[in-house]
Amino acid sequence: MTVATSTKLGLYGIHSPLGAGGMGGVYRARDTCLDRTVAVKILPAHFSPDPARKLRFEREAKTVPRWTTPTSAPSSMSARRTALTSR
Repeated sequence: MTVATSTKLGLYGIHSPLGAGGMGGVYRARDTCLDRTVAVKILPAHFSPDPARKLRFEREAKTVPRWTTPTSAPSSMSARRTALTSR
């Protein structure tokens, strides 16, 4: 799964890939509403029909904002708003 740079996904303008794993790709992006750099994780389209994968993805999105480590940034969006899928 690859998302082209300069792609716009909702409020986010994609800048560059940061990494990829079993649940999707992570991209450096710009939150155009809050005017800040963010990381956006995208669930691959072939996972979107799988309820178990979608649930895992949403559970992860809800868990990340609870982290309180020096290297984690706060998350301000809900799991449903950040659960974008690539096509």
